[in-house]
Amino acid sequence: MSAWQAEFRTHRAAAEAITDTDLFGDIADAPILVAHEVDEAQDDWRITAYFNTKPREPMLRRIARALGRGGSKSPKVHAVADEDWVAKSQSGFPPVEAGRFFIHTRADPPSDQPGVINFEIAASQAFGTGHHATTEGCLHALDRLQRRGARFATVADIGTGTGLLAFAAQRLWPRAKIIASDIDPASVGVAAENARINAIALGQGRGKTRLVVADGTRHAAIAGGAPYDLIIANILAGPLIALAPALATIAAGGSRLILAGLIERQRADVAQAYARHGFRVDVVQHGEWPVLTLTMRTRHGARRKIRSSGSAGQPPGDFGSW
Repeated sequence: MSAWQAEFRTHRAAAEAITDTDLFGDIADAPILVAHEVDEAQDDWRITAYFNTKPREPMLRRIARALGRGGSKSPKVHAVADEDWVAKSQSGFPPVEAGRFFIHTRADPPSDQPGVINFEIAASQAFGTGHHATTEGCLHALDRLQRRGARFATVADIGTGTGLLAFAAQRLWPRAKIIASDIDPASVGVAAENARINAIALGQGRGKTRLVVADGTRHAAIAGGAPYDLIIANILAGPLIALAPALATIAAGGSRLILAGLIERQRADVAQAYARHGFRVDVVQHGEWPVLTLTMRTRHGARRKIRSSGSAGQPPGDFGSW
């Protein structure tokens, strides 16, 4: 028996949007969509759709329309040997080592090295899996903070995606109360499944991670848990800048902040936005995808009230971890 696949070329934003959308909720035998970065510098991505039978033209047009102007209109379609396509898609993603973290898929075994923290994250969920430099950089930043003696009792991961960074914080500070949010309900569902796979305790209270659907910080649970000792936001430069006043309102003096999802030419604008709200940059992991670690300055006397809607200013599909 043969299966079929169709390949579409696109860019990152379209790939993120289509993999975060329930495009086939009305179809019983829906195809599997897998996003893969071809060339980071050229913003070149490939969407591979796997079908159990030869895809009809209306199905291919549906995928092309979902990709919009960012997608190829004439995909390459051909028959292939029938396999477990989810497992096969994951086999092309080698494990990631970031600090003491080892991120692997179901296709690879966990590390047996002493002191290593293993996470199994499905690579078919292309964003927030650890395979992008932004997520890997955040893992290094978390590892560095813990090795230098930082202790956190309350943590917020804004735009959690697969939940990986929140789970990493839970492993490093096992008594912390953690809240992880995403604007996309599908991402929160993925994070919940990843929590189950990796034995992360969900819920409220110390040693647990709470998952919520929220636009930025606009959720009663996020406001109610403030201030946070550690805030993580691995999203995009635009939402990061929009969120600067909101993240400042849920931080206390001395709170640490990890920001990622920006490219090098956006670093100064993001840093300036947070400097205006009382943060200083402590560490910059340079590169095409820099990661900023900041600290909220301790202010003496009355603190000027910060006005913020709490919104990231982005619709679902444009917001969430890589």
